[in-house]
Amino acid sequence: MKIAFIRKNYTPYGGAENYLRLVCKGLQAQGNEIHIFSANKWPDSNLPVHEIRTVKKPSSLSNILFALNSRGTLRKETFDCIFSFERTFYQDIYRAGDGCHSEWLKRRRAVEPFYKNMSFSLNPHHLTMLYLERRCLLNSKLILANSMMVKKDIIRHYSLPEEKIHVVYNGVDLERFYPLSAEEKARAKSSLGIKGDKVILFVGADFKRKGLATLLNAFSLLDIGDKKLIVAGKKAMPQYLKMAEKLRIDKNVVFRGPCTEIEKLYATADLFVLPTVYDPFSNATLEAMAAGIPVVTTSSNGASEIIDDGVDGFVINNPLDANAFAGKISTALLKAEDMGKRASSKAEGFSIEKALAGIINTISDYRGRFGS
Repeated sequence: MKIAFIRKNYTPYGGAENYLRLVCKGLQAQGNEIHIFSANKWPDSNLPVHEIRTVKKPSSLSNILFALNSRGTLRKETFDCIFSFERTFYQDIYRAGDGCHSEWLKRRRAVEPFYKNMSFSLNPHHLTMLYLERRCLLNSKLILANSMMVKKDIIRHYSLPEEKIHVVYNGVDLERFYPLSAEEKARAKSSLGIKGDKVILFVGADFKRKGLATLLNAFSLLDIGDKKLIVAGKKAMPQYLKMAEKLRIDKNVVFRGPCTEIEKLYATADLFVLPTVYDPFSNATLEAMAAGIPVVTTSSNGASEIIDDGVDGFVINNPLDANAFAGKISTALLKAEDMGKRASSKAEGFSIEKALAGIINTISDYRGRFGS
């Protein structure tokens, strides 16, 4: 088949981009012809990348122009399937990997101050995203959600029929992420200058949405000895550095910034914590589990659907409850070895190959129902 994939922005650290790269590699290995349509160049890709003209700012104009220009470009060629990772105008299948924007705004309203909530109704970015989301969801023949949470959100906000939405959980590269022995983990810690500490890991580029403030508060409440919190995904921001200092934990918090070899950080971690306010399906959660690390996260993370609470991790309902996180972190650290083994065993059922098969089945279903 000749398949087009649409992804607007590229970053070498982006989870969606890395996931798309794996999907394209798998489909190409099966003899499919793959094309990528993007506003950026993909310097490390051996696939044909078609650049779509747009502007960088403002974001509302950028997104509208990308949707319009990608439609114009795609109409000039013939594809067996057009698969979009973006809210666009012209696609056969839309993968709602970024979740449901309507639901994201609803959840933000629960944690933001009144004046911020008022701005959501007037902000051109949000108005544009809601318009594009509605057009995309209604125009797509099939929708691929990466969690039941996202599927339910879409149905609730847009009244779409259940059969239009397939759920395929994200997959993990089990050859890249796997458990290490106690000796290997000790060596990994030593390589970063960590000796005898319990290591808690946080990975995420959007510190606010991923709940770093809650984690810093929870970390300050822990009644355990030597401990380290490693924060990766984005360079340190002044407000979080000041917060760590105010909580008197700054000497035990390490900001690592963006990291292309994230498996080296998983190798040092005893526990992965993500107090996210909204996450359609956190790839980092699944990567941590595959690496044999138990996870403490929220029910607002679609990946929490694969966690057995109290068995291979913990799921907390309130993403702002630092006390609850501190309690579950303490418990998980005591049981980290056993919970980590169960987490790794669970992750084996969510390989990238299984996720790829789910995407191929979705494309085949589209071809069977709507193709020529």
